[in-house]
Amino acid sequence: MTPPLATSPAPDNSVAPDVAARLTRLVRTLVARRRVHHVSAAIETGDGLRRWSTGCAPVSDEPPPRSDSPFFVASTTKRFLIALVLQAHERGELELSAPIADYLPAEAIAGLHVFRGTDRTSAITVRHLASHTSGLPDYFEKRRTGPSLYDHLRAGRDQAWTFEDVLRIVREQQHPHFAPQDLSASRQKARYSDTGFQLLIRILEAVTGRSFADLLAERITTPLRLTRTWLPGHPRLDTHTGPPLPLHSGQRRVEVPSLIESSNDLISTTGDLLTFQRALLAGEVLDRPRSVELLTERRNRLRNIPILRYGLGTMVYTVGRLMSAGRPPLTLVGHSGATGTWLFHCPQLDLHLAGTVDQVSGQALPFQLMARMLHIWRG
Repeated sequence: MTPPLATSPAPDNSVAPDVAARLTRLVRTLVARRRVHHVSAAIETGDGLRRWSTGCAPVSDEPPPRSDSPFFVASTTKRFLIALVLQAHERGELELSAPIADYLPAEAIAGLHVFRGTDRTSAITVRHLASHTSGLPDYFEKRRTGPSLYDHLRAGRDQAWTFEDVLRIVREQQHPHFAPQDLSASRQKARYSDTGFQLLIRILEAVTGRSFADLLAERITTPLRLTRTWLPGHPRLDTHTGPPLPLHSGQRRVEVPSLIESSNDLISTTGDLLTFQRALLAGEVLDRPRSVELLTERRNRLRNIPILRYGLGTMVYTVGRLMSAGRPPLTLVGHSGATGTWLFHCPQLDLHLAGTVDQVSGQALPFQLMARMLHIWRG
């Protein structure tokens, strides 16, 4: 039996009634049929004149998600992180082509990338980390002994760790997948690795003398007035913002606060995410048009997520003819997260999409949902 559902459309929705009805029906169907506990989704035009967002959840004592409900954005944070990296590059604080050994203590990274008996750590550059072309393993993934962090997340077992734990896991429990790639070649091997972005955080902190939380506040969230975006464990700009939407495994609530805080990933809202993405693509976050172009200048297929190509902190996904109901393919450029979050731009239609399903095993759902949202929007 389908549970009674509640939706909370945003008061400023401004799309045609039939489009709004079909989009609402889409998220309601997802909640009803997929045993997803709730959905928060938004879509709007590049000029911001037409927008739609809503939340949907089973009727309960708690209200359904709203357009301003905060949620854990997981790896969608990488869009913010790469913006900070490119800002630092523009300011002369770091070079993308520089070895990471220029910025991190030798004793901290020695032996981090031992491939076929040779320590290749010295060959890893900042650009390798940002493009997943270093060959470093993902500390979230399978280890020689014990469960992975993904296993902990899916089982709802809370787990805390430090940056030093990340390095230890990579050295002692995992092995590199390939050598750091020749970035002058026409294409490179690429494999998604959260390890590289943890290293990027430490590099940013080293070259600026500021914490990751302070950099986010000073260079992104405060200038853009993203008052509902913050790093877990740190102060938020809007103290009246309610708690983040809870994660779920199907209908079962999952409480993993230490895991969330250890990940260095953000809490945000669909509204703040869309504001950030518009500013990033419009050149309000970065000073040079060339910096924005670097995000997608190269697009290597990810070996462990072959449906995606990757630039610098940027996923590129093609909505093929099958998912587009026979129409020409569309491209989505942005990032998703392991808990079913997404922030993408469709350049052909100049549409921005953001949202979450807050599922601990929800990686595939954003792409299915966005494809259907685009189909509805095109009519």
